[in-house]
Amino acid sequence: MKIFLMALACIVSVLLIVVIVSQEPKTAGMGAGMGGSGNSMLGGRTRGKDAVLAKMTVGVGVVFVIVCLLLGRYMNTF
Repeated sequence: MKIFLMALACIVSVLLIVVIVSQEPKTAGMGAGMGGSGNSMLGGRTRGKDAVLAKMTVGVGVVFVIVCLLLGRYMNTF
């Protein structure tokens, strides 16, 4: 069971990294604070691929937290 949970935690963490990196940036970043951005920062709803990736980020993040808590409980670290 310990090996399964550890492998699952590794797989979920890599999946979480891929989902986060795949998202389009929502702000102009640090360049906007120094005058490097001509666009105004307007908030809006995400559409299409970004909406799916945002939902996947939340879902995979919740799974990651649950797996880590189960792994910690199983290994008696807290």
